[in-house]
Amino acid sequence: MKAAVVDVIIPAYNEEASIGLVLDAIPKSLVREMIVCNNASTDTTAAVAESHGATVLLQPKKGYGSACLKGIAYLTEKPKDQQPDIVVFLDGDYSDHPEEMAALLAPILQTDTDLVIGSRALGDMEKGAMQPQQIFGNWLATTLIRIIYKYEFTDLGPFRAIRFDRLLEMKMQDPDFGWTVEMQVRAAKMKMKCQEIPVSYRRRIGISKVSGTVKGSILAGHKILWTIFKLL
Repeated sequence: MKAAVVDVIIPAYNEEASIGLVLDAIPKSLVREMIVCNNASTDTTAAVAESHGATVLLQPKKGYGSACLKGIAYLTEKPKDQQPDIVVFLDGDYSDHPEEMAALLAPILQTDTDLVIGSRALGDMEKGAMQPQQIFGNWLATTLIRIIYKYEFTDLGPFRAIRFDRLLEMKMQDPDFGWTVEMQVRAAKMKMKCQEIPVSYRRRIGISKVSGTVKGSILAGHKILWTIFKLL
């Protein structure tokens, strides 16, 4: 049986201190290509990523979703027989634990699951790794998804795996903070088979571009709620 081809997409904005650690922790036996989408960084993120074996794509348009969309576009430009079976998304700030990727992939590789979310709420989270506003925002968003779309999630965690063909069917659009919730809402609307697994989560290296400021937290919260309702 042919082994599944797994590629990793990592959006990164000014993550020169952490991106090398993230790339080094990815299990190379599981992954074909590590793709770092350099999201208008003004530091040496791109150079560090390249030196640690990543394919670096430049995305001058700021926004988490914009960076992820750049990675997807890169993969869709490959010949059909060279496109991945599964794509893993994770952050470039070393808050996720890439070494847990095998557990994240298992439900897709072993069953007919389409999307796996690494749940920080179910896993081992370091104290202070998430701000109170993030925890509340996750709770509110997942509660609304359960009420409106009848799907059970506990987290909007960035560490996730999805079948590439199903990802393309989603026609993802959000360019910034609404990316993760958009994927989960679209999965619910499309009646995809989704699963959560517990993952570990630690304090990120550096200051969060979203939760690290009051403005960022408010904008992210507004965008998440707006995304949930606009897709009705």
